[in-house]
Amino acid sequence: MDDLFNFGAPSNSVAVLPSEVRGGSAAPAQQYSSRRELREAEARRGTAVAGPVEPTVQVAAPAFVQQAAPAIIQEEAPAAPSRRRAADSRPQAQQAKQAQQRQQDRQPLQQGRKQRKLKASERRALQASAPPQQRKNPLNVLATMAVVGGMFAVAGLPAYALQTPENTAATKSDASAQSVVVSSDASLATPTRDGYHATTYEQLAQMEDDAQREANQAAYLASGARALGDDYPWPYELRDYQGGGLSPLNYYYRECVDFVAWRLNRDAGYYAAPYKWVWANLTPSGGNASQWRYNWEQHGWPVSTTPIVGSVAWFYGNHVAYVKSVNADGTVTIEKYNYSSNGTYGQRTIPASSVPAFLYPPPS
Repeated sequence: MDDLFNFGAPSNSVAVLPSEVRGGSAAPAQQYSSRRELREAEARRGTAVAGPVEPTVQVAAPAFVQQAAPAIIQEEAPAAPSRRRAADSRPQAQQAKQAQQRQQDRQPLQQGRKQRKLKASERRALQASAPPQQRKNPLNVLATMAVVGGMFAVAGLPAYALQTPENTAATKSDASAQSVVVSSDASLATPTRDGYHATTYEQLAQMEDDAQREANQAAYLASGARALGDDYPWPYELRDYQGGGLSPLNYYYRECVDFVAWRLNRDAGYYAAPYKWVWANLTPSGGNASQWRYNWEQHGWPVSTTPIVGSVAWFYGNHVAYVKSVNADGTVTIEKYNYSSNGTYGQRTIPASSVPAFLYPPPS
């Protein structure tokens, strides 16, 4: 609004107070050089005039209009006062009250600043009055930590890491330059060995088997079987449940069939290998005692209920024995092995009629 009538020529600000134009006959309008003077004049008039103070209207007009008709310009100022003008027209008492309120509002902030400044000064005073040894320089602390860490790092390095290449080469050259002189009186020491030696699993198993054979032999000799007439060549060998295998006759050691096959070979004059009668040609259809009668019939060898010395006494209960003698009272004495499943030698005298069949010796 200030530049409404400004057409580019120099302009003068004309301020007209409402009190001066009221009633149509006003005194010539007083011009002010600044807004500050205008506000002071309004404040002075506001103390004398009762009621609300009308806003001051300031109209900017060109110079030639202002010189020709100043009165008309003053009366034709219809522009509405701006907010800033309205604020400037407030009574001086109200402005003073607001200024006083703002001063009161700033007092706590100023007091806080003073207290902080005072506390800062007190801290500086305390620090200045403290003994020198209590104050720690951060740079000194960092330097101390770096030195201590370096000491630990150096202590953790291996010894060879502390050697330079030159020192390492010198050490190697010194070591290569050394020589050892052996006296002519020196002699090599002969190593001594104790009585122990390493053994394999097979050797350990063999040692265990030998120990078992010794135990079997001791038990056999204590039984008196030799005195009774037993001549079986393998009475100490391990049985099948002890880990034993087949005899040279291809039957299990110390079984009834192996003992009877041995007696048939002995009677035929075969006391050692190679034997005449073995599993392959004696009982090829089956080696169990229950199968012997069937094998005899397959061979066409004699089978009878009349016993003879040297014949095989065959029983249904999967057992065979050797007929040692035929007695006059109708009994027979038989020799057997493993009758009670104990793998030992024994004799019995039984009626001949109790034997289901007698297998005669194979033909020579």
